[in-house]
Amino acid sequence: MKPVIKIKRVYEPSAKGDGYRILVDRLWPRGMRKEDAHIDEWAKDISPSTELRKWYDHTPDLWSEFQKRYKAELKKNETVPAFVEGHEDKKIITLLYGAKSEEYNHAIVLQQYLEKLF
Repeated sequence: MKPVIKIKRVYEPSAKGDGYRILVDRLWPRGMRKEDAHIDEWAKDISPSTELRKWYDHTPDLWSEFQKRYKAELKKNETVPAFVEGHEDKKIITLLYGAKSEEYNHAIVLQQYLEKLF
């Protein structure tokens, strides 16, 4: 059965309904202590590249182009198939991100991308 994939800011409290919690940021979230994050895994390799992250800089006007570029990165990313294969047994996966914007962040793109692969 295909997992349910949710997204959530890493700064929000963990909940039972989160299932398997995966931090999907390349950098550790500011001000967050590791013991407070309650993460099961840190998947840096499937987050946007440093170059793309810096280019985008959470600028809403660049959102459409960011999505295209990030999806292109994910298609070329050799770690994505292994990531999917390694998580097929999970019932619920929550992708955790540190960005302030709940509308314009890479976890949204990643969620949509992974939902098609599972």
